[in-house]
Amino acid sequence: MNKVSLLKNKLLILSLSLFLFGWYSYSQAQDEKNLPFPITLFKLKNGLQVILSEDSSLPLVSVVVAYNVGSMYEEPGKTGLAYLLENLMFQGSENVSRMQHYSIIHNAGGELNAATSADKTIFFQTVPSNQLARVLWLESDRMMSLEINDLNVQQVKDILIEEIHHRKATNPYLESYYRFDQFIYPDFFYSHPVIGNESDLINITVEDVKKFYSTFYKPNNAVLSIAGNINKKKAEEEIRKYFETIPEGQNFPPVTSPKLPERKPIIRTHKDPSVPSPGFHLGYRMASPSTDDFYPLRIIEYILLHGKTSRLYKRLIKRDRTASHLSGSIEIRKNLARLKIFVVCGNTTMMERSKRAIISEINRLKMSLISEKELQKSKNLFKMDYINQYATSGDKARFLAESFLSKKSLDHLANELKKYLAVTRGDIIGIMRKYFTHESITLNIIK
Repeated sequence: MNKVSLLKNKLLILSLSLFLFGWYSYSQAQDEKNLPFPITLFKLKNGLQVILSEDSSLPLVSVVVAYNVGSMYEEPGKTGLAYLLENLMFQGSENVSRMQHYSIIHNAGGELNAATSADKTIFFQTVPSNQLARVLWLESDRMMSLEINDLNVQQVKDILIEEIHHRKATNPYLESYYRFDQFIYPDFFYSHPVIGNESDLINITVEDVKKFYSTFYKPNNAVLSIAGNINKKKAEEEIRKYFETIPEGQNFPPVTSPKLPERKPIIRTHKDPSVPSPGFHLGYRMASPSTDDFYPLRIIEYILLHGKTSRLYKRLIKRDRTASHLSGSIEIRKNLARLKIFVVCGNTTMMERSKRAIISEINRLKMSLISEKELQKSKNLFKMDYINQYATSGDKARFLAESFLSKKSLDHLANELKKYLAVTRGDIIGIMRKYFTHESITLNIIK
């Protein structure tokens, strides 16, 4: 068995162990430090935020570098820059050759990946704990001196354009997702696809890429999160060695404030001959994730959509059998939240019945109190998913980095899960009536 397979097996064992004992460990930590796990937070003189979380259960360490930049920081005509930079970060830097980052991590028996969203770009890797310094060197080198030239920019552009073609060829509903985002989000900055538009990618220049990189990929616009088998003192010394000399950035452009639409329903119908079956996207504008209203909204998401006993799954898939596909969740883009539901049906008659069924279930939650049993079942599922966010060292490092980027602090972690679990039946009915209104609905029908 190779090193990568061994590492995967170790991570699986850790995940299962924490699944079985995670709530006990969480309760113990709450009693001792009022936090789900030990955390050390400090900031370097160049503004880099650092989070450390020790866990000696396995000889592994996970390193996450998260940048406060995503597609919503792009200008019209320059879409895809953030995703392009994510891919370009593996094409070499001053002391690392093209794709060498991959080979170094894999040869050490580790794993790595990256992700870009509307508001953040994240790089993460898990390696044997004795490889921490090497990972810090790799991340600091590309933060300070990424190689940006005509050749590697064009290579990445070609890869992304091919990816756009592949996505369109394999997902006939993809364009409907993009179109729906243009309806449910208020303006260009929030609504355009993360991967970008093909015409924009073709026209992006090396200078565009250099400007975007030099503006946003700076230590004071990033979070370094490390979780696993570490010695805190030694880890801090290594972090300062590799990162503290990187110059801080200046004058970060703020994300554009959304132009909120009028309080009225948005209903559109599109005929698309490429889709195999009719369907629809249904959405509601939600409260900001930074408000207390968001706690019951998240539990409502679970009541409606999560698991085979959720209300919409039982109604559309199991009982009425009007839909062949149902998916949905609350999506967050910076300080905006939207509940998005996607349904595919066999014919237009079934589609109309599915729409009516969803509205019917929403109205039921608005008009009558949910049972304590159903509410507790949804809370239990949510609690399991919440705890699994930090089941492994890699999950934990990413969870901490994303939490910090969202709130600019980790203070909320001490009581966050408790607030979700404290949601009452009265909270549910009140929030349903407040946000699930006809005026806040967005509907895009695909025929």
